[in-house]
Amino acid sequence: MTSTDKIQVLVVEDEPLVRMSIALHLENAGYIVFEAGNADDAVDILVANTAITIMFTDIDMPGGMNGLKLAVAVRDRWPPIKIIVTSGHHVPSLDQLPAEVRFIPKPYNPDRIVSTFQQMSAA
Repeated sequence: MTSTDKIQVLVVEDEPLVRMSIALHLENAGYIVFEAGNADDAVDILVANTAITIMFTDIDMPGGMNGLKLAVAVRDRWPPIKIIVTSGHHVPSLDQLPAEVRFIPKPYNPDRIVSTFQQMSAA
């Protein structure tokens, strides 16, 4: 797989160690990973990197937009982007999640994130 074949993903997580850990795991699985610590930075990264096809975001984040609001905004602005949300504190109901958004609770197994990315990329 060449770098032009690699899937580009965005990890949005305000806890630096958690973000770095899953980003490293995804890089080791062959993904090109962009990282954001909040929703505003995530939107800036998505605007600048139109090849991102998957976003993995925590729900609980500082600032005016949490991960659920970010998922809604991304679904509206970039409909093709696949989205997974995660949280250790909240389990959103199906009506809180935008269409085709998956939820994986924390603590999660990083291999489960990779396999979910693979499933979503193949769909």
